Amino acid sequence: MCLQYCEKVHMERADFERKKKIKMEDLTRTQFIQLTPEDLGEAASVKDVLSSVYAALTEKGYNPVNQIVGYIMSGDPTYITSHKGARAMIMKVERDELVEELLKNYIVSQGWSSIRRF
Repeated sequence: MCLQYCEKVHMERADFERKKKIKMEDLTRTQFIQLTPEDLGEAASVKDVLSSVYAALTEKGYNPVNQIVGYIMSGDPTYITSHKGARAMIMKVERDELVEELLKNYIVSQGWSSIRRF
């Protein structure tokens, strides 16, 4: 019994040493790290958030316009599905920023943008 335990501990220690050696070897090579905007502390653009939330709501079979309007009007995050992190994403953006982005895009789509640039 003791022999089996000692062999197991020895094997675990050898495995640990092997992994440690591999990690040390990795330090001598160039390493590439891919960072997302969240990793850098930067928020995704409001347009990206709206696009992702819209896609997640559509994927789940909801009417995205009604759900987003419900969220903007009430502030209740349960209007937005948690599918694909949509709820967490939209909560990182102020509701007035959502309205501003939607209004800007509407103005541009109506051709009113020639009156005043944003």
